[in-house]
Amino acid sequence: MGLRESGIRLGDLAEAVGAELRGDPEIVITGVGTLQMGITGQLSFLSNASYRHYLKDTQASAVIVSEQDAADCPAAAVVSNNPYLAYANAAALLFPHQSFAPGIDPTAVVAKSSMIDESAWVGPCSVIGNGVKIESGVYLGPGCVVEDDCYIGSDTRLVARVTLCHETRIGQRCIIHPGAVLGADGFGLANDQGHWVKVPQLGRVWVGDDVEIGANTTIDRGALEDTILHNGVKLDNLIQIAHNVEIGEHTAMAGCSAVAGSTKIGSHCTVGGQTGLVGHLTIGDNVHFSAATLVTRSFTKAGYYSGNLPAMENGAWKKMIARLRHLEELAKDMKFLKKISRRSGEKD
Repeated sequence: MGLRESGIRLGDLAEAVGAELRGDPEIVITGVGTLQMGITGQLSFLSNASYRHYLKDTQASAVIVSEQDAADCPAAAVVSNNPYLAYANAAALLFPHQSFAPGIDPTAVVAKSSMIDESAWVGPCSVIGNGVKIESGVYLGPGCVVEDDCYIGSDTRLVARVTLCHETRIGQRCIIHPGAVLGADGFGLANDQGHWVKVPQLGRVWVGDDVEIGANTTIDRGALEDTILHNGVKLDNLIQIAHNVEIGEHTAMAGCSAVAGSTKIGSHCTVGGQTGLVGHLTIGDNVHFSAATLVTRSFTKAGYYSGNLPAMENGAWKKMIARLRHLEELAKDMKFLKKISRRSGEKD
């Protein structure tokens, strides 16, 4: 839950998020809260039917709801065909990113050959290498390391302790959370009679516009070609992206998932948490994997896939799991039938 000093009129807020207001437009919204914990002055939302039973008792001043839930809303109803999206936009209006004063902190170490726009901010103890170019409105939080020949597009935000290894390219309006490392060497090794020999990693990391990368996520540089994240990709925390992986536009991946080298993932895909994709696969557009799926082959056809046995079409996987639940019962039946068969044979 959050609060802000100066609120926003509910009428203005509803208009800004493209929703229909059924209630007093003069209500002042100063924060957000859950249905069960919301208080006067706060905006809540209902997008998951599992929480619907909290709606009738909510103390929030307004609730973003769908048309089907609007009649049961005891507070001002902000009616939207996508309540969660409307809430996201409303919360962003209520709590925009804090503004910052441009400049370079005295404790930062900045190479003379770097080019930093005068509207950017370089935070305490950050290190900027040779040949780095940082565009307008960029925010580099404390402890960031930007190695030689990197590029950071306008209005991108490196929250804190982000490392960009040499020649990494970041687009515009990206958000990179603390501890993320982009451009470290990929896991390239050749075997020489039982001894591992490092294979030089000569590619780069390219990140498009409007990409978000979670805390402690790692994206390896390419071995020869580049590792590429296209526009709008969203990565959660603790994700591993190996060398030469390519992720298509607006694909989202949940925490602790991992992609092995040279796998290509299409656009508008989703990857559930703890999912693993082996290397050298091709994943088509609009392919979705549920959590903890093991992906060992290419899936080029759009669809929803599940399982760690490994993955298969979701409907087939559900049928198989249903049968597995009866496996013990089937084993007992088979044992019984074998006994009857033996007795029958003895009688014959």
